[in-house]
Amino acid sequence: MTRTIKLNEPPKTGSLYLKAALGAVPLPLISARKSQIPDRAVELNGVRVDVDNLAAYCHATGLRFGDSLPVTYPFVLAFPTVMQLLTARDFPFTAVGSVHMENVIERHRQISASEPLDIHTHVENLREHPKGLVVDAITEINVGRELVWRQTSSFLHQQKTSLSGGPRSEPKPEEVPPPPLRTLKVDQSIIHRYAAASGDRNPIHMSSLSAKAFGFPRSIAHGMWSAAAILGTIEGRIPAATTYSVRFGKPILLPSTIYAYADHTAEGWDLSLKHPKKGYPYLTGTLR
Repeated sequence: MTRTIKLNEPPKTGSLYLKAALGAVPLPLISARKSQIPDRAVELNGVRVDVDNLAAYCHATGLRFGDSLPVTYPFVLAFPTVMQLLTARDFPFTAVGSVHMENVIERHRQISASEPLDIHTHVENLREHPKGLVVDAITEINVGRELVWRQTSSFLHQQKTSLSGGPRSEPKPEEVPPPPLRTLKVDQSIIHRYAAASGDRNPIHMSSLSAKAFGFPRSIAHGMWSAAAILGTIEGRIPAATTYSVRFGKPILLPSTIYAYADHTAEGWDLSLKHPKKGYPYLTGTLR
């Protein structure tokens, strides 16, 4: 039976990252990590949007600030509940250093910044990947009894599994990409602003020194920063009810200049962010 943790206020992400860091230290006298996801969920009801935080988020991502929440903003509201689950001592892997692989958002209608929101999050679908272990964090947001927003966030923890060491696919040849719809520039100061607004202070984003501890040559941009920033290319043309799916490719090392593309199709939009010289994707996405 699922154990539901009912919160009266959002947990502080700073405390959660400290908990995550301590959780990475092996302590034999404390219960070991389990091989399965603990059957628990987090519930946080009556959440009110902090308009100053919303404004800071829009400033960091380049999105418009208004009464309606950007498609990606509820991720910020849900993030502390996800971290509450991922940082548990009995979770199958540590949260620090984990990488956001994919994200699918289903928005059923526009959400006003003045509406009280009920958030429910659980984690499921632990599976092996050639690079490690992957889980899906599922968040549903309701206004009263109405489901208005649902998200599946897939996180990868890099480690050896039974799939490790298999044959690797041939890398695609590098090619100069076509002229972009827009050029984006991102540096550490922008990512620090995003980290402050989103609460996501994973060490891989905060400095090159801390990123190197997890195998990155420099600090990297948040995947959800890029997922939000590219929506600025089609802002004003996003339907109220929409499904936004993104897959994160190579990390965006800071600082970087990025080429942004948005192609209108019969189904909606095909989106991508690419390296301006080598053409490999940082992000590919669809909005339907």
